[in-house]
Amino acid sequence: MVLESISRIIKLQLPAYLKKLPLPETIGGFARLTVSEWLRLLPLLGILALLGYLTIRPFLPKKKKQKDSLINLKIQKENPRVINEIDIEDLNSTKVCYCRCWRSKTFPVCDRSHVKHNELTGDNVGPLILKKKML
Repeated sequence: MVLESISRIIKLQLPAYLKKLPLPETIGGFARLTVSEWLRLLPLLGILALLGYLTIRPFLPKKKKQKDSLINLKIQKENPRVINEIDIEDLNSTKVCYCRCWRSKTFPVCDRSHVKHNELTGDNVGPLILKKKML
């Protein structure tokens, strides 16, 4: 039943539809088509555009996806865990900022790489700030 309907459309209705289309013999003839003639051509042009897109889509460049699942993309990847230990008593300044976004080029010290990371991903990560109390 379904195949008979499809067969009838392809064999009878499609050729009749194509015969009635106002296809000009030259490219300049498209400029002389009326609005109603263009409207009759729209379904065919839409199908041709879709088929063209589906044909070239495998060759279009792929968009790079951000690796949202990984936080640490490059810091000490050879180690099973990244651990940095600093004694607070050894702080030379009164305020030190440590990276928590894993994008810092001076890891473990923050270089404000989290600002760009937050803009790109919509994240809200910031540094760990340690302050030394002055007595």
